[in-house]
Amino acid sequence: MKASKPEESQSSDRYGRRADLKYALHLLRRNPIVLAGVTISVASVLLALLSPLIVNPTSWDQQPLNLRLCWNNPIVNWQIANVFNCGGSAVYPLGTDSYGRSLLQMIILAIPVDLEIAFEVVASAVVIGVFFGGLAGYKGGIVDEAILRVTDVFLAIPGILLAIVLIVVLGRSLPTLTIAVLTTWWPYYVRLMRSQVLSEKEKPYVERLRAMGAGDVRILYGHIVQNSIYPVLVQATLDIGSVILTVSALTFIGLTPSPLLPELGNLANQGIQYIFTAPWLILFPGLTILIISLGFNLLGDGIRDVFDPRLRR
Repeated sequence: MKASKPEESQSSDRYGRRADLKYALHLLRRNPIVLAGVTISVASVLLALLSPLIVNPTSWDQQPLNLRLCWNNPIVNWQIANVFNCGGSAVYPLGTDSYGRSLLQMIILAIPVDLEIAFEVVASAVVIGVFFGGLAGYKGGIVDEAILRVTDVFLAIPGILLAIVLIVVLGRSLPTLTIAVLTTWWPYYVRLMRSQVLSEKEKPYVERLRAMGAGDVRILYGHIVQNSIYPVLVQATLDIGSVILTVSALTFIGLTPSPLLPELGNLANQGIQYIFTAPWLILFPGLTILIISLGFNLLGDGIRDVFDPRLRR
């Protein structure tokens, strides 16, 4: 018995998507930008997952002040007269911070803190954006206007200022920091998803689904969102690095739950007052932020170039 035309059409669409995905993955392997971004991103995530095994997770709360601001790595000579020598048999490849803790260990413990906040913010923003942006673009009318006006309110306030106000009002903690950054981030995903749905819902297959009796929820979240999600996922990959920069900036200016907290911006903040006597305090945390953000940006740029048919031609 022959398959009906709708079934043939759906089978053809699935085959086309599989072929397109296979070709995209082939291009991913050949793209050095993506490979560099994948390498840095995967290495960062693995280091974050393994950090409790590499470093004692409670070592950040210890303060051996007799070892503060010391440098005993003979490979690098800072040419600074007042650099302290740690002495003893312990080796600190990146020196110690102003509390006497190994800076390398603190950076390893800080990476999972920043990545966790970044992933939570981006994932939550994507979920909010897909739900409300998809609803606004599909329904239109008063629903669209109401959602857009709410996003306009949040977009009218400078993001960093809104985050600072929320942290000051709600208190300094990691959950508050996450909520504050998320509050400034989700409106962009609502706008992006809405624009994708507006163009996607006009395609012929949507009318065929309605003619077959499919409901709005199935059409929107089962088909339209699936076919328009790629730009949102690319933006999410790019935003991981941006969120890390934003979180680090907030803790850098002092909005941290604790001065001892191993967080990259918090670690760099210590280096301001010791920039001439212990330059490693601001240099290495800053380089870590740069490398991780660059890795996710390269990954996002590469994925966009591979999955965008207009750029693949």
